Amino acid sequence: MEIRVSRQPAEEYDGDALVVGIGERAAPEGPLAALDERLGGLISGLIEAGEVRGKPDELTLVHTQGRLPARRLAIVGLGPPADLDLYALRRASGAAARRLRDRGCRRLGTTLHLALEGRSRLSGAARAVVEAAYVGLYRGGERQSERDLPEELEELALLATPPEQLEPASAAAHLARLGGEATNYCRRLVNLPANEVTPSRLAQEALDLAGLVGLEVEVLEPARLQELGMGAFLAVARGSQEPARLIVLRHRGRGDGRWLALVGKGLTFDSGGISIKPSENMHLMKGDMAGGAAVLAAMRAVAALGLKLDVLGIIPAAENLPGGGACRPGDVVVAYSGRTIEIINTDAEGRLLLADCLAYARDLGATHLVDIATLTGACVIALGHVAAGVMGTDHDLVEALLEAGEQAGERMWRLPLFPEYRSQLDSLIADLKNVGGRPAGAITGGWFLREFVGETSWAHLDIAGTAWSEKDQPHQVEGATGAGVRTLIGLAERLAGGVT
Repeated sequence: MEIRVSRQPAEEYDGDALVVGIGERAAPEGPLAALDERLGGLISGLIEAGEVRGKPDELTLVHTQGRLPARRLAIVGLGPPADLDLYALRRASGAAARRLRDRGCRRLGTTLHLALEGRSRLSGAARAVVEAAYVGLYRGGERQSERDLPEELEELALLATPPEQLEPASAAAHLARLGGEATNYCRRLVNLPANEVTPSRLAQEALDLAGLVGLEVEVLEPARLQELGMGAFLAVARGSQEPARLIVLRHRGRGDGRWLALVGKGLTFDSGGISIKPSENMHLMKGDMAGGAAVLAAMRAVAALGLKLDVLGIIPAAENLPGGGACRPGDVVVAYSGRTIEIINTDAEGRLLLADCLAYARDLGATHLVDIATLTGACVIALGHVAAGVMGTDHDLVEALLEAGEQAGERMWRLPLFPEYRSQLDSLIADLKNVGGRPAGAITGGWFLREFVGETSWAHLDIAGTAWSEKDQPHQVEGATGAGVRTLIGLAERLAGGVT
């Protein structure tokens, strides 16, 4: 899809459809007022008749009958004006792109990037609109054999852009294209079945991707992991016939000794191990590698952008199955850091992978650590499917992560790491145990990881509730969401010194 930023007035665009936004109880203004005049007051009439109300997810399609060069006008609801923000723009843009594509449109023009007041916000709005279009256009259904599908969009034009904003808006659109493509790449990996995306296949995906975008890549096999002493990581993989893999990607962008390490949980299937999960919805546990896929996708974008920042991508890939060699509740393992862990519940396996890999990232030179994982069901109980949980030891890093999430359209909420929670992880036999009971389960999961980061700047992102959409929505198809990808890209941009 070609993304074009243009000064061209909306009323002169000759594509298949024009997309314009309107808030609840709002009169036509700006580009919409000019279009209303060209259409002889048709839009005002639809508002008066109650057919255009401006509510979220509302789309009214008007056939222009030659009164405009564009064949259709799509009026998209933006919700209450007081609530208009980048989230609302994203939802409107994604829904419009998806619906119009499905109705046979190939070329779209939009003025949604002008909807926020203040020209200083136009670049961020342009990025949001373009990224959301990519997210909305993603189809899913990777393994459906026969589908009668409409053609994809060929063009998305951001119209009526003020001349002084053409350059920054074009730069933002370029970043948005890379972010949107990376998000959908992640979604595809998470949606594919676990009999295809095994640890070995995920490692091969990293090798292929590295060759395409110029990343350095190293894949560590079980014998090497054993030599390194990654007892926590290997304990998770013991029940599966699929050998574990540790994927290490490097983007060298600056060489100043500062390394951002992105560490993503790569459980390609999680049965829970001996502490086996209920059968209901276990098929969705193919998505327990969403954190690893997000890191892989973010590294793709970091390399494509050529960010002036050194970035490590570390993905521990394994399966958690209840085989004859599987670790048992009550087992004690020795982590890479030398600390001993009593395994109380084998379904709290993600933190075992991450514990070894966070400590390993430090030894590789990481000065800033960010991990991302579908870590705890407790985070879903706390925040539902709306927001991801964030914790960390470095206030500035956590704030940068939250700001990146805000810009990326990914809601997040900071959870506390008060010292009182640590006692829940006390073990009678080992240095700590891997679960702290039901109270504050998301926080004790974060506290467990904190034990392995030392004094290094660290932030933790729990996407258990946001990595998967259980229902089809106007702006997004059911399935993997690509949670965290755009946030990680935005964080890397901030640390590199440039944000759009």
